[in-house]
Amino acid sequence: MNIGVYPGSFDPLTSGHMDVLRRAAALMDKVIVAVLVNSAKHPYFSVKERLDFIEAASRAEKLNNVEADSFQGLLVDYAHSVGAKHIIRGLRAVMDFEYEFQISSVNRRLAPDIDTVYFMAEPEHSYVSSSIIREICALGAPIDGMVPEVIKCSITERLAK
Repeated sequence: MNIGVYPGSFDPLTSGHMDVLRRAAALMDKVIVAVLVNSAKHPYFSVKERLDFIEAASRAEKLNNVEADSFQGLLVDYAHSVGAKHIIRGLRAVMDFEYEFQISSVNRRLAPDIDTVYFMAEPEHSYVSSSIIREICALGAPIDGMVPEVIKCSITERLAK
C-alpha cells in the first residue's frame, strides 16, 4: 500500500493545506495528516480540535483515503510505525525551499527508505499560512477562502475573541 504522511502543526488548517492534501490523496492509497505534538510550542487550538478540523474538511471534500492522527518525536519514526514510504510537504515560495531541503536531507539520512514528495502551492494559496490566518482573524478581518468553509466558523469564533 502506498502510504504518505503529511506532517505539520495545522494550527489552524488552511486552504493551502487542503490543496496539498487533495493532490497527495489523488496520488496515494492513504494519506495520514499527522499533527505534531510539540510541548515547546503553544498552539492556539488543541490537538483534538486540529484533528477534528482535518477530519471535517476531509469528509467535506470526500477524501476517503485521508486519516488524521497525532505524533511526538521523530517524523521518520512515526512514518515507519504507520508503514509510510512518503513524507508530503507543501512549498509556498522560494523561502520555504531551503528549510524543507535541510529537513528532507536529515530525514533521508535517518530513513533512506522514505522519500519526501513536494507539492507547490497554487498561486491563490501561496500567501496563506496558519500564522497569517490567526493574525488577521484576531484583528477582525474575514478569512473567507483561506480556510476550509466547513471549519471557518469554529476558527473565527476562537480567534476573534
